[in-house]
Amino acid sequence: MAVKVLVVDDSGFFRRRVSEILSADSNIQVVGTATNGKEAIDQALALKPDVITMDYEMPMMDGITAVRHIMQRCPTPVLMFSSLTHEGARVTLDALDAGAVDFLPKNFEDISRNPEKVKQLLCEKILSISRSNRRANTYSAPAPAAVSAPTPAPVPVPVSASVSSYASSAPPRPVPAPVPARSHAPAPSSPAPKRKAYKLVAIGTSTGGPVALQRVLTQLPANFPAPLVLVQHMPAAFTKAFAERLDKLCRISVKEAEDGDILRPGLALLAPGGKQMMIDGRGAVKILPGDERLNYKPSVDITFGSAAKSYGDKVLAVVLTGMGADGREGARLLKQSGSAIWAQDEASCVIYGMPMAIVKAELADAIYGLEDIGKHLVEACI
Repeated sequence: MAVKVLVVDDSGFFRRRVSEILSADSNIQVVGTATNGKEAIDQALALKPDVITMDYEMPMMDGITAVRHIMQRCPTPVLMFSSLTHEGARVTLDALDAGAVDFLPKNFEDISRNPEKVKQLLCEKILSISRSNRRANTYSAPAPAAVSAPTPAPVPVPVSASVSSYASSAPPRPVPAPVPARSHAPAPSSPAPKRKAYKLVAIGTSTGGPVALQRVLTQLPANFPAPLVLVQHMPAAFTKAFAERLDKLCRISVKEAEDGDILRPGLALLAPGGKQMMIDGRGAVKILPGDERLNYKPSVDITFGSAAKSYGDKVLAVVLTGMGADGREGARLLKQSGSAIWAQDEASCVIYGMPMAIVKAELADAIYGLEDIGKHLVEACI
């Protein structure tokens, strides 16, 4: 049965072009279009699509507000279109917090210049997120305001102070507000971990990762004793904004990694988009150009592999929600070195791809639900 898609955008050109691209795939059926968030909610309720593509900036109601209403009234996987700017990144992260599953850069030039590449990427995204757990993992946040109310643009997230400003005399970081919980059927979980003097915690993720990382990292205390490295599949324009967002919400410090950064306890370094991040034996980070031969830039495999070489059995690696199998081969190297590997369980994943690859390869020392990973990191490291 074809995947039913609702296309939402205030640009007539973009609605037609996206509809044409999707309709050319026999596995996809465009069942309707909408020009603003209010229409999107009405069409979602009436047509019950399997996936919704959503623009952000629209008249009457913006895409983020529409996503919140849709997640409350008829939870549906949403693919956001975003601009490749810092502001576009910030808005996209807001949309993911609101419940969107994934995003694609909205680039008109690519559509006209590389139609086949755009078609392949868009259709693959639609088909993949149609199988996501979004309907099961819905938000239990309070219902949004009435649909008829106009919605202002979200307040910009301020840039956090640099990590170097967090001296021992600095005031304590604020306790973060909890991320809205999703309800899902409980799944069998591994026993609580045993404590070990890990020298590094390495986390890799993709689709669904921004919210998952936020859920995990906000549970860590400011005195978390291990350094962390984070690999999230994201464009170059997005990782700085994402690191700033995490730094604002978490008690630990988070920054986009730069070449020469030194690992230290309570600091999480996020791999920059479009590049590769490696760690050497001195605890220094190396940022390398993204190799065009590699599918993922940054790649979890690259970072995990370098951690295995530099830290042997002193790494705790965690693979969270995401499409594909990036991280499996790096985890294999870590496992051979004696390090520990955790995988997120299927029930709490948006896309059970990367963790499934770990589990099927029999590399997972433990399998935990998303709500438990943060507290287990504390138990294992403190």
